[in-house]
Amino acid sequence: MAPIQIGPYRLSGRAFLAPMAGITDLPFRRLCRGMGAALAAGEMLSADPRLWDTGESQRRRDHAGEDEPRVVQIAGGDPQMMADAARRNVDAGAQVIDINMGCPAKKVCNKDAGSALLRDERLVASILEATVRSVDVPVTLKIRTGWSRERRNGVAIARIAESAGVRALAVHGRTRACRFEGVAEYATIAEIKQAVGIPVIANGDIDSAQRAVEVMRATGADGVMIGRAAQGRPWIFREIELALDGKAVPPEPSPAAVRDIIAAHLRDLYDFYGVEAGARIARKHIGWYCRERPHAQAFRQSVMQVASAGEQLAAVEHYFSSLECMPAAAA
Repeated sequence: MAPIQIGPYRLSGRAFLAPMAGITDLPFRRLCRGMGAALAAGEMLSADPRLWDTGESQRRRDHAGEDEPRVVQIAGGDPQMMADAARRNVDAGAQVIDINMGCPAKKVCNKDAGSALLRDERLVASILEATVRSVDVPVTLKIRTGWSRERRNGVAIARIAESAGVRALAVHGRTRACRFEGVAEYATIAEIKQAVGIPVIANGDIDSAQRAVEVMRATGADGVMIGRAAQGRPWIFREIELALDGKAVPPEPSPAAVRDIIAAHLRDLYDFYGVEAGARIARKHIGWYCRERPHAQAFRQSVMQVASAGEQLAAVEHYFSSLECMPAAAA
């Protein structure tokens, strides 16, 4: 299969990290790119200029040490505001602008942004055309299969996007009404892939290398986008790339290997946020890394009580080192 091309960028693989609020910060993006993710969009930024200079927005625009191309995702319902936001982010170093029309969160949809836009195809066209015209970098789009099960208009939205000059499209296999409930359906993604000539990336319920292969076959998509399955398992991108190339997927990393991965991740969080905030943010990642491991619940309860980043890191390293020494039968 030919490499995915987005504007001037020829990507190294076909597994993308999905943007996730509160998760895909700079440390996590750098980690996932280092473990095989071909592309990693930052956390969604509002197009509202009143929010541009908050501390949170400034952190979300930080791309220090990040592999190219650097992707910024923006959301909003006003074409001119979206165009202005795109220009501002390109001026700050964004090399790809991704537009969010897939988020089902009420706080986003209530502001006529995210997946709420799918019900108004004229507005979709206006936003995409204004944003594409405003910048000289590629613009991509993330959508769902439609507004509701009764109105799966993903194919129409995809055609609008291609006509507006959007260079690639990620499609989550649920409608806005479905939120994250039920199971993803891929038939609509397959229809979208047949309807447009730009790269199509399939998203939704892809939680293993084997599942990625199955979804690629079912949809004919050019790549896959991984969200929740990368939480605590950033090496999933390498596994997917090997499987898509028809190669054997290696065994799960050893506890010692995971210990080194999470230790590097925690140090990056402490450096990025400061030790106090970094230690708080690290807690959710620690929980994901420990998921389904021996004595995980007791360890999570104990590590949540530690008072400092240094104690947190030491506790994590001790826990995974103990798993390395545990007999296979016990593990």
